[in-house]
Amino acid sequence: MKQLDTIAIDRVIEMAWEDRTTFEAIQFQFGLKEQEVIDLMRKEMKPSSFKMWRARVQGRKTKHEKLRTFEKGRFKCTRQKSISNNSISKR
Repeated sequence: MKQLDTIAIDRVIEMAWEDRTTFEAIQFQFGLKEQEVIDLMRKEMKPSSFKMWRARVQGRKTKHEKLRTFEKGRFKCTRQKSISNNSISKR
């Protein structure tokens, strides 16, 4: 697994909790595959929180690009604030 600093780990955890952020987006930004994200979450979270997260994301279509219903573009809520720790936000 790639070595990440604490800010990057916090951001990966935040992105993993977000319903509409795909594992592919996490891999693009941080170079972590889905299994590596799962391993990171298991390591960094309390067991009960990890179980809750796994139950939440397992089978969720929005966490995988290929299972999404819209074809192009990215979903962005009108109430969504800009994310300052997102290293690719200025593209």
